[in-house]
Amino acid sequence: MRARLRAESPASLDITELVPGFQPETLLEITLSHQPELLEGLAWGKPRPAHPEGAVGLHVADLLEQIDARREPRASRARLRLIALVHDSFKYRVLNWLPHTGENHHAMRARRFMERFTADERILTTIELHDRPYHVWKRLKRTGTHDEPRFEHMLARIPDHELFLTFVEIDGASEAKDQEPIRWFRDQLRKRDLVE
Repeated sequence: MRARLRAESPASLDITELVPGFQPETLLEITLSHQPELLEGLAWGKPRPAHPEGAVGLHVADLLEQIDARREPRASRARLRLIALVHDSFKYRVLNWLPHTGENHHAMRARRFMERFTADERILTTIELHDRPYHVWKRLKRTGTHDEPRFEHMLARIPDHELFLTFVEIDGASEAKDQEPIRWFRDQLRKRDLVE
């Protein structure tokens, strides 16, 4: 199925094939499900260590199932679904010959796309920063230290720490992913009284 999808133009892709089980629940989800650049991103990917499922759309399907299982309040659920749909869908647009930072990071590209559809900073910032806690933890493990002022600056940018942590937990729940960074980040937020 993957080879067939890659051969098709983004306009001919169907989100229900790319994200098994997906049924739009809001007008915004319907709008997003017809955006060719999002569909192309959902079709992109092959199995790799942190994503053995392969295509981004299959990862998104897993996240949507987890969101369903959590029984989040309606507003939180709607935000989490939007974040899940978009967060990794612009990996295919990253220019691999340039550093994967700033505007060339998949999460920033996803944020820029989503800015066309919402001004909700809870959604936009979560999309943009969703991988940052892992990278801070990874540096901490490698060097024994992390840039505390930079970490605090990141936390100050997050308008909804509960939503952010919930998405980080959902995104990192795969058996293929190390759970230690999530525990570390949750502890950091609790120490600062930013989440319960």
